[in-house]
Amino acid sequence: MAKRIVVLGAGESGSGAAILAKEKGFDVFVSDCGTISEPYRALLDQNGVQWEDGKHSEELILNADEVVKSPGIPLTAPLIQKLQAQGTPIISEIEFAARYTHAKMICITGSNGKTTTTSLIFYILKQAGLDVGLAGNIGNSLALQVAHEDHDYYVIELSSFQLDNMYDFKADIAILLNITPDHLDRYDYKFQNYVDAKFR
Repeated sequence: MAKRIVVLGAGESGSGAAILAKEKGFDVFVSDCGTISEPYRALLDQNGVQWEDGKHSEELILNADEVVKSPGIPLTAPLIQKLQAQGTPIISEIEFAARYTHAKMICITGSNGKTTTTSLIFYILKQAGLDVGLAGNIGNSLALQVAHEDHDYYVIELSSFQLDNMYDFKADIAILLNITPDHLDRYDYKFQNYVDAKFR
């Protein structure tokens, strides 16, 4: 029986994770409590991925073997708390996608300057003739690129929200630009919690 992967959130990262999971033979279900935009609906339908929007049907989610969570969903969300309480692994799209590529990963995080630095590194590597993809907060979903057009290198912009559910992933090159108090509402208004997320 195929392992069941539930993807919470069907934006760029969630849809990409669902396509990669389907390609790898998992039983995949996507749930988004908002409205899934038409391009992502079409992508999921084209790849035979079951989905729902406007709700989270717990009976279809709590039976997951593993959950890939959108970075926009906080760890304090009641559904996430239920999954954690029953011991269901919850990971990020980047963590999931990295399992299926041997590409070198160049990851950039920090409170300010991520997009500029990521774009500059991507441009330099591209101009040098390397086979490089752009992913994370900018560019396309890493998972979708791994599924359809894997590269030798990825330059990945990582927010603290994306880093929250990364455990085994290791960057080949990690760049931490700076840390200033930001998004503290997501981290119990404790700067150290935000710092800890950036150091993942």
